[in-house]
Amino acid sequence: MAHHRHRKPKGRPIDGWLIIDKPTGIGSTDVVAICKRAFQAQKCGHGGTLDPLATGVLPIAFGAATKTVPYVMDGTKQYRFTLRLGEARDSDDADGNVTGTSEARPTDEQIRAALPAFIGDIMQVPPIFSAIKVAGERAYDLARAGEAVELAARPARVDRFELVERPDADTAIFFVESGKGVYMRSLARDLALACGTLGHIAALRRLRVGPFLEQDAVPLARIQEAEPSTDLLRPVTMALEDIPALPLTEAEAARLSFGQPVPLVELMGRIPQEANPDGGLARAMAGGRLLGLARLEEGLVKPERWLEAAR
Repeated sequence: MAHHRHRKPKGRPIDGWLIIDKPTGIGSTDVVAICKRAFQAQKCGHGGTLDPLATGVLPIAFGAATKTVPYVMDGTKQYRFTLRLGEARDSDDADGNVTGTSEARPTDEQIRAALPAFIGDIMQVPPIFSAIKVAGERAYDLARAGEAVELAARPARVDRFELVERPDADTAIFFVESGKGVYMRSLARDLALACGTLGHIAALRRLRVGPFLEQDAVPLARIQEAEPSTDLLRPVTMALEDIPALPLTEAEAARLSFGQPVPLVELMGRIPQEANPDGGLARAMAGGRLLGLARLEEGLVKPERWLEAAR
């Protein structure tokens, strides 16, 4: 029998999304490995890292869904976090070592007065324990090796930041709605500093990532216990549900599918209001079918990513 050089990829070709409710104490890549094994899937990834300490919505992408991960990570995220006042930690969360203490405890009024400075388009220095690369090395690897890590501030977008509860003087609970690349640990650290004290995250829960919501999430234990059913999977296209829909004629759709841009002028009256004409994305739809994603820029609609599954 001839020896076959090309081995088929291991596992089943599964496409879709699994919305996991991640427990605390496990890393996001470990969750991916568990899900991949449980479903014996060929290809698997996640839609936005959660720290080991954090819980909540961790979307897992199977097969073709992995191509839509960037659009999920660009989506709106919602979090609830507990700020522990009076102690700074090297990791900016409860998993780290104490690096400083403060006796100062701000009032609710002082906290509320400090919040507006963190809302809108802000500049944020990421935690040193983050996956950001410094001269080719991941920041957390350098930090663990005891090196002093200096990270530059980067733009971040925070839409809501609210004090929701104040259980005691040492503890404050917040709700945050943010865009991509916002670190809750940085918000917690910087808010404490702005209130004249030190602080870190004691608990963090992600409530939403793009179209994936807390109430849709499946506890990881359910995947670990039994043979999980593929009924738990959501369609690949669910990742794109937050992107405004642009209805096209079959002729316009054909032009885009060949890589030809269509002038926005030809689509007047059909362009969704939520779509940003200055580089925003829209879902190209024809006759109720999702054809792919298009980008609006320079007065044109350009094909961004065409889904082969559009039939």
